[in-house]
Amino acid sequence: MKPTRINALMVEDVVTAVHGTPFKEVVRLLGEHRVSGLPVIDDDRKVIGVISETDLMLHQTRPPEAHGSFATMARRLNRAVRERAAKSRARTAGGVMSTPAVTVRADATVTEAARLMAEHRIERLPVVDEDHRLVGIVTRHDLLQVFLRGDEDIQRDVQREVFVNTLWIAPHTVEATVENGVVTLTGQLERRSDTAVAVGMTRRLDGVVDVVDHLSYRLDDKRLRPAEQALHGVADDWLRGL
Repeated sequence: MKPTRINALMVEDVVTAVHGTPFKEVVRLLGEHRVSGLPVIDDDRKVIGVISETDLMLHQTRPPEAHGSFATMARRLNRAVRERAAKSRARTAGGVMSTPAVTVRADATVTEAARLMAEHRIERLPVVDEDHRLVGIVTRHDLLQVFLRGDEDIQRDVQREVFVNTLWIAPHTVEATVENGVVTLTGQLERRSDTAVAVGMTRRLDGVVDVVDHLSYRLDDKRLRPAEQALHGVADDWLRGL
């Protein structure tokens, strides 16, 4: 089973706003559709920003007015304070939104989307096509659905996709056990580089929480000279084809 793409998980019916959408209309949209955030798009459906409940709350926490040269200088140097002050006075979606918008391509994997969410500490990602136009939205809740896969399904994918289809190894040459999404790989492979491939591909399979590596290898191909690496690679591929 190939990694799930975002277009299989995203919601296509997206609640959106435009730059000039009034502040109160944005609040109404969030409440009516029971969502905690929405993308702001332009006339070409390209995402120009994102509004979250945090952005809206900043409107209600207007900072006190500062006076004097020191206070003015401090405010100019503090970008976060300036942005917060601007949002507190915003009257439209364009004024309260966060920019630049963090988006994800529809053909990205769940792992790639999860990495973006963790890196930017966000809970949702607008999904865009190859022309950067909005086609959907995906949330943390959507991504977590892949971890509901059963251990038996994961084990079957490890044996078939990783060892049989990729490394051309007979089934059960390497033991793959799965418990609560944690895969333990035990056995000996031909080359050291094969163990890295096995662990990396297993980690990217849907539903895998972690990988415990108990693999060994017969040949440390990282220590071979380039000519020897090429020779072993050709010979191993030929033998696997027998």
